[in-house]
Amino acid sequence: MNFELQKTENLRVESITRLKTPQDLKTRFPASETALETVLRGRSEVRNVLDRSDKRMLLIIGPCSIHDPEAALDYAKRLAALRDEVQDKILIVMRVYFEKPRTTVGWKGFINDPHLDDSCDMKYGLRTARKLMLDILELGLPIAAEFLDPIVPQYMADLVSWAAIGARTVESQTHREMASGLSMPVGLKNTTDGGIQRAIDAILACRAPHSFLGIDQAGHSSIIKTTGNPYTHLVLRGGGGTTNYHADEVAAAAEKLRAAGLSDAMMVDCSHANSGKVPARQADVWKELLEQRQNPDCPVVGAMIESFIEEGNQPISDNLKYGLSITDGCMSWEMTESLLRSVVE
Repeated sequence: MNFELQKTENLRVESITRLKTPQDLKTRFPASETALETVLRGRSEVRNVLDRSDKRMLLIIGPCSIHDPEAALDYAKRLAALRDEVQDKILIVMRVYFEKPRTTVGWKGFINDPHLDDSCDMKYGLRTARKLMLDILELGLPIAAEFLDPIVPQYMADLVSWAAIGARTVESQTHREMASGLSMPVGLKNTTDGGIQRAIDAILACRAPHSFLGIDQAGHSSIIKTTGNPYTHLVLRGGGGTTNYHADEVAAAAEKLRAAGLSDAMMVDCSHANSGKVPARQADVWKELLEQRQNPDCPVVGAMIESFIEEGNQPISDNLKYGLSITDGCMSWEMTESLLRSVVE
């Protein structure tokens, strides 16, 4: 056999398409002074909540995922007005998720497949995602995102005030390294089986310095050296068919955090296993968390809620209903308004 004639790489790669560099995209869609002030204020407020110098409840709320920028901006305008009403008691940061982890296969999110047709027009996805984020920030509404692809933060992390590392990626060394260099607080969820030890291990890893391969703003392969992220924290999301938001479960998690030398300040995801994926049950979780917080020593400083214009979800089709999630089911806007306003009434 003539090995010189044998191709040994890219045997299963159909194509490679170059994208604009992060620097190019930011030049085309720059952040205004108002947008940057919103990002920085949001980061500062979240840090203060985690440090417990701000006694408000941090709430990461919004659609499970973004698939329709028009509906997302409609929701954001409603949420910005509601944020002003409840800001004395609740610190609202909008959930703006463009990437979705899949257990096997499925729609990977707006950046990967913005047209919902497997065309994977990532050029359009990145461009439109950044434009939507800027529009939301102009409303004075800080943004939360989950980072899955380690390259994506170079395109839009400058616009994010709180980030998540999900249950499926919390054990990943790549994601722990990435989180160690992110400029905003990062919540790490417990694994899908409900265990929290690997999330605690991840928090410790993210707080340490790392060196790894990545890209710079010009798109060049680079060695990235980080200093570690001191504002990484635990997010309880249930798992393995059970919840983990009740007072005894929260107390047990807090004890494990303290035993690891970490702050016991944590968040609770009202959705996923904690609600049994029934959107309306998120309200029950939220109300119990508020009751727990009547104890001044309660370690729960924040929560997550999946909320959109319409309640529930729908499969991807050619006739999508406006304001209805295409991934996990969400609480309706009407229920969202009622739930949050009840806190300040």
